[in-house]
Amino acid sequence: MLDHIGVGVSDIAKSKAFFQAALAPLGYTVLMDFGEAVGLGQDRPDFWLGAAKTTVPAHIAFAAPNRATVKAFYDAAIAAGGKDNGGPGLRPQYHPNYFGAFVLDRDGNNIEAVCRQPE
Repeated sequence: MLDHIGVGVSDIAKSKAFFQAALAPLGYTVLMDFGEAVGLGQDRPDFWLGAAKTTVPAHIAFAAPNRATVKAFYDAAIAAGGKDNGGPGLRPQYHPNYFGAFVLDRDGNNIEAVCRQPE
């Protein structure tokens, strides 16, 4: 079980604004902000952004309670400047009820929201 995860970002202020908007439908807010490091989460900061001179893109999937939340994540992330990397839809090749959406942030991180529950 993971306790938290962190990703390096090239512009902490722009990434903070992007993730605040993109993850709001999932109930995430900024819980800690140290300037060069920002912790987001629901009850505790489990997703961290850190200022980095070089970045290595990662794939991070956030659990969504239902398909409507996956769609809301996708819409919010695109509106906040994310790039489409796979719109909301079923991905039965992963799991029969796998409903996900993928967006690239400004550093190329593949950010996903996924619901595995049937409609």
